[in-house]
Amino acid sequence: MQWRSIVVGLLVLRVLLNCAVWLVFGLGPSWGFDFPIKFTFNLHKIELLKDGDGATVKSNAWAQHMYDNRNPQANTCSKISGNSPKKSYLSFFQEGRDEYDRKYSSFPDALKVKMRGMARDMFYFGYDNYMKFAFPEDELNPIACEGRGPDVLNPSNININDVLGNYSLTLIDALDTLLVLGNVTEFHRAVKLVIDTVSFDKDSTVQVFEANIRILGSLISAHILLTDPRHPFGDIALKDYDNELLHLAHDLAVRLLPAFENTSTGIPYPRVNLKKGVPPDSINETCTAGAGSLLVEFGILSRLIGDSTFEWVARRAVKALWNLRSNETGLLGNVVNIQTGQWVGRQSGLGAGMDSFYEYLLKSYILFGEKEDYRMFSAAYESIQSHLRRGREACNEGEGDPPLYVNVNMFNGQIMNTWIDSLQAFFPGLQVLNGDVENAICLHAFYYAIWKRFGALPERYNWQLQAPDVLFYPLRPELVESTYLLYQATKNPFYLHVGMDILESLEKDTKVRCGYATLHHVVDKSKEDRMESFFLSETCKYLYLLFDEDNPLHKSESKYIFTTEGHVVPIDQRFREKSWEDQFPCEEPNNEPPANISNCERIPEERRYGLPLKSIYMRQIDHMVGLS
Repeated sequence: MQWRSIVVGLLVLRVLLNCAVWLVFGLGPSWGFDFPIKFTFNLHKIELLKDGDGATVKSNAWAQHMYDNRNPQANTCSKISGNSPKKSYLSFFQEGRDEYDRKYSSFPDALKVKMRGMARDMFYFGYDNYMKFAFPEDELNPIACEGRGPDVLNPSNININDVLGNYSLTLIDALDTLLVLGNVTEFHRAVKLVIDTVSFDKDSTVQVFEANIRILGSLISAHILLTDPRHPFGDIALKDYDNELLHLAHDLAVRLLPAFENTSTGIPYPRVNLKKGVPPDSINETCTAGAGSLLVEFGILSRLIGDSTFEWVARRAVKALWNLRSNETGLLGNVVNIQTGQWVGRQSGLGAGMDSFYEYLLKSYILFGEKEDYRMFSAAYESIQSHLRRGREACNEGEGDPPLYVNVNMFNGQIMNTWIDSLQAFFPGLQVLNGDVENAICLHAFYYAIWKRFGALPERYNWQLQAPDVLFYPLRPELVESTYLLYQATKNPFYLHVGMDILESLEKDTKVRCGYATLHHVVDKSKEDRMESFFLSETCKYLYLLFDEDNPLHKSESKYIFTTEGHVVPIDQRFREKSWEDQFPCEEPNNEPPANISNCERIPEERRYGLPLKSIYMRQIDHMVGLS
């Protein structure tokens, strides 16, 4: 009998512990976020795991999908009630006038001016301290008030070395933000500093993806804004400017090209040494986003300089990844072997390792007008909706849980884990660009609810336990970006309130002596001494634009789009033209491209690579041959 008492006691103890966790993390029949807004619904009343009286688990709850995936159709979207016709997303903003509506249905102009000023001051507090304490190093350590460069003592520290290349990263990444804030004088000074001090002839091994989006993308954006006669920022021409930023961009891109060599699939190596090429100990595995998110920057560069090489290698990588998708689900994995084409990571989701691949399929189509890009995006979006989306069909109607996008096995669509990561918060913004505003509103609300609860987005959040799995927050911009794009699409003042919440949280919890610091722990708000460059290039930029209705970007007749690093590039007819087709006509590559990096063999080499940079590229090739 004694053992039975012990068992009963242990069971009671477990129940009590579960109840404690339940209370601590705010679990229950609602999200526990006290989400203070009502569109046609109150999100703080939306139920996740139980119905209205808390009696039974819903048939289309997220939890059930963990254990019942036998019917593929059951994995997607349950049907809404016949008595609940689907409404336009606009109806989310039109019904009800309770206390939440009264609070969030307006945003005074004076408050908007105040928030715009806070966002501007936030940028300059970080930027000025970087220039004072850190430049020419890559990043600012905002607690110690000192600069940070590559970790030369520990080359395996890829968390640092993938990003920091000893090339004044934060200054370059922030160039176009200075223009967005209207500071032409400082923009000119920063451009001159880059021209005078930055060189890529460095013994630095960096991630191709990070160098592309942070450095190459910013150089191209700043060059275009300097030279585009239709730019929205007024007369910002720089005296004696001779396309130096474009030359730097070309130089960097050439140094990244060896990543595409000696790969049997056309998918690039993840890292290159800017002086020596691909390291001899380089791994043969890369993530889908890293290899498949180069097309926007490489494509614009190709069309600016009339050289097909860069766009061709980037597009070849995208097509190679696309051809490896599952025949059953249409999904891609998150890590692939660049030599064998085998999927090393079979997880398919919307966050880390996958996110910008989907983003650049759509943005490449918007910029270049290539119909194949949109066909790929549309097919990918359909697969995402069919296999990653869980919950009821409509955001605010029908039975079951509100929609959520989960991580699944690419081959069968079964859930692989119960967490989502903060990078996925970019997806509502992409849905806005795709015209799916209703789903964007719903998914954004989920992420904002998490922010309201913690004052930040934990890097990973467990949607089953409703608690953080990975607790740090490195000042990421994704939720701010989606908030900005949703405000542009709906003009609903609710999103101004969201932006204000984010801005005030950042000011309260991340501001330190010389800048803004990564949160080590979103609950206790302990900090790490790092301010990543995207805080200035994206987070501050989107916050400022959210509250600046009269910004030239919003008033310009020309249309613009943001890269995945938040750099401004125009939607321009010249980017839909390929000058090399007229000058050097050649046949399109077949479905199995050769290993060489150009599909246009008759083009003279000096025209393909550029005479000033040919020797640099050939030196890299010679070095690789010497290592083989």
